[in-house]
Amino acid sequence: MSRLIVAIGGTTRPDSSTERVLGLAADAARCNGAEVKAFGGAYMAGLPHYRGPDWSPDNGREMIEAVRAADGILLATPGYHGTVSGMVKNAIDYLEELANDSRPYLEGRPVGLIVTAFGHQAANSSMTTLRTIAHALRGWPTPFGAALRIGPDSFDEHGRFLDQDCAAQLRLVGSQVAHAAGRL
Repeated sequence: MSRLIVAIGGTTRPDSSTERVLGLAADAARCNGAEVKAFGGAYMAGLPHYRGPDWSPDNGREMIEAVRAADGILLATPGYHGTVSGMVKNAIDYLEELANDSRPYLEGRPVGLIVTAFGHQAANSSMTTLRTIAHALRGWPTPFGAALRIGPDSFDEHGRFLDQDCAAQLRLVGSQVAHAAGRL
């Protein structure tokens, strides 16, 4: 039986470091037998403010339905000013549409958390915020979350991640979500 993992994260910049590392965790989930559906920066950038003046019930529908069907979640955010980016937070706010489901919000699902930031302080404080959000949405944060210091030298000219210790952390997050998916 295939487990569905939904990966949400990125920035407005195409192929951002946040989206790249989310992809590495998603690859680890796939290697552990999961199917992964990703919603990156381009998708999130197209979402109007949740329930704002440009919002309609059709906005975010594909992501909401994917999360509704998901067995596990991967969330990745850049650490902006010590917290979750507004774009990622807005995408998370769309999960309010799951409030009245028989399995509300992220109930009973493992949630793997990833933060990228230029400094350790922003990465760590943003991780604390993501854990709080996962708990508030009734999700089960995986035992390990990857709070990564990422800079311009983190990737080679072909876009490959150079820090093997950080890559191992991402594989662990993806593997933990895949292993726990459907078991909580």
